[in-house]
Amino acid sequence: MRSSRLLSILMLLQTRGRLTAEVLAAEFEVSVRTIYRDIDALSLSGAPVYADRGPGGGFALLDGYRTRLTGLTDAEAETLFLGGLAGPAAQLGLSEVMANTQLKLLAALPAERQAAAERISSRFHLDPVGWYRDAEEAARLPALAQAVWTCRRIAVRYDSWKGVVERSLSPLGLILKGGTWYLAALAGSAEPRVYRVSNIQALTVGDEVFERPADFDLEAFWTASTQRFEAEIFTGDARLRLTRAGLKRLSYLGATQARIAAETLATLDGETCEVVVPIESIDHAAADFLRLGVEAQVLEPPALRERLRQTATELAALYAD
Repeated sequence: MRSSRLLSILMLLQTRGRLTAEVLAAEFEVSVRTIYRDIDALSLSGAPVYADRGPGGGFALLDGYRTRLTGLTDAEAETLFLGGLAGPAAQLGLSEVMANTQLKLLAALPAERQAAAERISSRFHLDPVGWYRDAEEAARLPALAQAVWTCRRIAVRYDSWKGVVERSLSPLGLILKGGTWYLAALAGSAEPRVYRVSNIQALTVGDEVFERPADFDLEAFWTASTQRFEAEIFTGDARLRLTRAGLKRLSYLGATQARIAAETLATLDGETCEVVVPIESIDHAAADFLRLGVEAQVLEPPALRERLRQTATELAALYAD
């Protein structure tokens, strides 16, 4: 435990520069006294750690000192190669960069860890795209990634649910979810919003540089956005009677709807049950529930029952021959 902490302290000083004992203590959830003992141990081991006294002081490494990637366990060495997804990297225009980075990581690793790191690529392949679909075309991703990286404002023509609009955006980050790319960006002084990359019809990267908000956390923003979206998207409920087969088919509706429906499950007899399913709208629900076929009967609301009745009548007429 302590040896791992000592290595982590060394890496932090190498990557962040000068740090106080209080900051290090908070980082590792230990006492300041423990940090002082750890610094002494690093110095005795030959690491060039020195202390500056007074305001603005702290612990630092001598200029030019770099440690090799020693001390890694087999699992840690392997995860270095698990973090780079070849498909998304290629979409971002970074496939060559990723290959070069992995080569340099291998060169920096001790010989006994190189085999462990290389083994991961021969035994695991990560494919983030769902079944029966292709990853969306994202020809503008490399330019978007460069704009995000260099903090340059962009002008887009965007196909939103309200229609095609023109927007001037400050791109803050890119997110890949289920094979679909999204852009987190600021439009003016408003809160950041999410834009689907495939809906961008035209893109121009400008020369104007914007100041990225210092407190913006992409992961926290995305988590909050998805939770808010899932909470707001459902505008009503539908009550369904299901057969056993229909109950199994609830997964067709999506994980969230299937989970909520399972929580409302009421068994009527050995063959059927009733559930309450959240729905977006009558149109969306009708399309979704048709996938359940005759294994599901909508009991409420009446408007949804009528829509399904009309659709069934039209389908019967279409296939009357």
